[in-house]
Amino acid sequence: MADIHNPQLDKVYSAQTVEQAEVAYDDWAEKYEADVFAFGFRLPAAAATIWARFVALDSGPILDAGCGTGLQSESLALAGYQPITGVDLSEGMLSVAAKKGIYSELRQMTLGKRLDFADAAFANTYSVGAITPGHAPANSFDELIRVTRVGGLIVFSLRVDEAQEPAYPAAVQALAAARRWRHEFETDDFATMPIGEPDVRSRVYVYRVL
Repeated sequence: MADIHNPQLDKVYSAQTVEQAEVAYDDWAEKYEADVFAFGFRLPAAAATIWARFVALDSGPILDAGCGTGLQSESLALAGYQPITGVDLSEGMLSVAAKKGIYSELRQMTLGKRLDFADAAFANTYSVGAITPGHAPANSFDELIRVTRVGGLIVFSLRVDEAQEPAYPAAVQALAAARRWRHEFETDDFATMPIGEPDVRSRVYVYRVL
């Protein structure tokens, strides 16, 4: 199946700076969900299923790191998970997310930089489709661990296809070797957007903060 060409996605992937990525997402915000659904986007549903398996409903405050338009957390909110705080680098995406009424707080922050939260501010953290080439850097995991309570879970996705950059899986393994977190579960790899980008494959991971 041929890829569906999308110029907005091209802008995101080609962004060389945080500022360029922010502009690309701002420009895409209003059409983002229509475009990714046209691609057959499966990642939010898969990640929410894994989250519900491992995270108790009353476990405490949740961080959605790289929340975008709120698409990633809609299923969690429908299931009754609250409160959810969302952060994203794009004001345009946050504006769309705010209209859904599922977040207790939405704030503009950039993954890969220090997050404006206290240590252990969240019981569990969710980051889906965000820490990946063209989006957020591999060092983003360090801050997710810092703001998540010891014993809490971080549920995240990573690409596993040939376009993945080695720095991302290497960062995950280095943090495990340093006993910052422990591997709990991972899915088999699956096509993230089988209609629009069939070569993009991901896994959803669960790590426990130590």
